[in-house]
Amino acid sequence: MRLNKSQSGFTLIEVMVVIAIIGGILAMVATNIIGSADDARIKTTKNQIKLVEGALDMYKLHNFRYPTTEQGLEALIQKPTSAPEPKNYQSGGYLKGGKLPTDSWDGEFMYFMDKGKYEIISLGSDGSEGGEGDAADISSQEL
Repeated sequence: MRLNKSQSGFTLIEVMVVIAIIGGILAMVATNIIGSADDARIKTTKNQIKLVEGALDMYKLHNFRYPTTEQGLEALIQKPTSAPEPKNYQSGGYLKGGKLPTDSWDGEFMYFMDKGKYEIISLGSDGSEGGEGDAADISSQEL
C-alpha cells in the first residue's frame, strides 16, 4: 500500500523543532518559578522578622525594656532569669506556640541589643554573613 504525499507523517526535523520549542518554554517557566520561590522566601522571612518585632514591642510595653543580647529572643518564650529580670512578664510568653520562628531556610534569627535599639538578622539561604540575592542577610533595620 502506497501513501500519497498528503498522508505522510512528520519528518525528524519537524519533531526536533517542536521538542526544541517545548524545551525553551519549559526553561523559561522553570526560571520564573525558581525566581519566584526565592522572592517568596525573602518576603516570608521579612514577615517573620516583623512578627518577632511585634512580640519584642509587647515585651517592652510590659517590662519597660527590650531583652538584652544575652537574654536573646528566648526571652519571648520563656521568662529570663538573668538580670535585668522582667517584672511584668506575660504568662505564656509573647509568641504563640512557645517556639521561636525561624527564617525561610530554617535558620535561627540573630538578635542584638545596643543602647535601647535592637537588630534581628537572618543570614539568608547560605547561613553565613554577607551574600547576594537570596543569600544576602536580612536585617530588621533595613525593613
